[in-house]
Amino acid sequence: MYRILVCDDEKDIVSALRIYLTSEGYEVEEAYQGQQAIDIIREKEIHLVIMDIMMPFMDGITAMVKIRELSNVPVILLTAKGEDTDKVLGLTVGADDYITKPFNPVELQARVKSQLRRYMQLGAGNIQHDILSIGGIEMDDKSKEVSLDGESVSLTRTEYDILKLLLEHKGQVFSPAQIYQRVWKDVAFGTENTVAVHIRHLREKLEYDPANPRYLKVVWGRGYKIEEEG
Repeated sequence: MYRILVCDDEKDIVSALRIYLTSEGYEVEEAYQGQQAIDIIREKEIHLVIMDIMMPFMDGITAMVKIRELSNVPVILLTAKGEDTDKVLGLTVGADDYITKPFNPVELQARVKSQLRRYMQLGAGNIQHDILSIGGIEMDDKSKEVSLDGESVSLTRTEYDILKLLLEHKGQVFSPAQIYQRVWKDVAFGTENTVAVHIRHLREKLEYDPANPRYLKVVWGRGYKIEEEG
């Protein structure tokens, strides 16, 4: 049984999420502010976190940063309609997806299933053991390690999956919707900005000059690809 941590300072929302998730067979842990969520992750095996951004004492963004120091567990942020800047920031510091409140229970359950499926597949035993590389970037898909010019690079699971997709199809252009569908394994609903943030974060980690990338290229009006200059 998968254990999902729900963190929101509004108890009605936590209660509603518990009802939705337990009806799907998930076990639910509850927290009402960021530090509580961190403490639970330290103590228990958590398979997915659903966390609000706007909380007292410790907000969801700060908690997200601390969670990433402890775990690679997938995190879905709950955001209000006007929190676009916080959405981008949350994705930048390691969140995997976000849902805007008020949320549709069907969409919520679909996003949860998608993240859990990817999380468990990443550790499955049927993964190809090939070394994927281009120029100074090397990915060992057996050990899940990525390096740039021999130096280890730490990626989130989502960043890793996007990089793997592009490395497996060097030179091929993928639209944001195609990347979202293949990596998140879900239908793309206005997710262009989500993909763009993850690509930008990858560039910051894998390019010495992110503004003039050697590998991760944008094809204007079409999408993204990976290729080596020259």
